[in-house]
Amino acid sequence: MKKFLKIFLLAIIITSLAYFAFVYYVPYSKGVRSGELIKISHKGVIVKTWEGEISQGISGAQIFQFSVEDNNKDVLQKLEEYQGHYVKVTYKERFSTFFWLGDTKYFVTDVKKEVSPHKNE
Repeated sequence: MKKFLKIFLLAIIITSLAYFAFVYYVPYSKGVRSGELIKISHKGVIVKTWEGEISQGISGAQIFQFSVEDNNKDVLQKLEEYQGHYVKVTYKERFSTFFWLGDTKYFVTDVKKEVSPHKNE
């Protein structure tokens, strides 16, 4: 019985590690979105994550919500600098997320300031 219990617990640990590695390292999709950067914030009570929003429409009806990992310091610095401007973000979408990574499945990996098609900046 002890041998079965050890094998069972080892199988659970290996399955959990494989699931974590799959969710973290295998992207579901990659892409680019553009819009006005309307929000970037460091939020949370116990675990703080970086969350942001891009308005993709003139009326603000289409909002793209995203997260940024803590280790992307250059991306976070650019997002804070480009607040309120038209930007193009490169992102990766994961199958799922974990609470310590972010609130969304979309993780921004790069950001560039762009010229808005709606107004002159």
